[in-house]
Amino acid sequence: MATLGDLERAVMDLLWEHQEAITANNLRDLLSQRASEGNAEARPLAVTTVLTVLSRLEKKGLVERERSSRPHRYRAVTSREEHTAELMMEVLGSAPDREAVLARFIGTVSAGEAQTLRKLLGHS
Repeated sequence: MATLGDLERAVMDLLWEHQEAITANNLRDLLSQRASEGNAEARPLAVTTVLTVLSRLEKKGLVERERSSRPHRYRAVTSREEHTAELMMEVLGSAPDREAVLARFIGTVSAGEAQTLRKLLGHS
């Protein structure tokens, strides 16, 4: 699974937050708004930049374009949780010793997260 650059991640964050499909112009406005909240000197993005990012995300299989209307609208293909789980499985799948990786991971989670894991695994 491809990693995301900063702008790609920002676009995906917005798509995950907005469950309905959204236009590139709306995304640009939301990105500019967020950037200006964090930095008064932030430069506004061009809509062509946002369209390029959306095209890359579409090629990576993370975004789908609704072509039924103009301007096109975009939505995330999966939820943030599904995407994160896929990343975790990809990393785990590349480990030569999965058990050691899982043990190390479980050793780093908080007590609350460990309780959630036990509950999800059916071991209250």
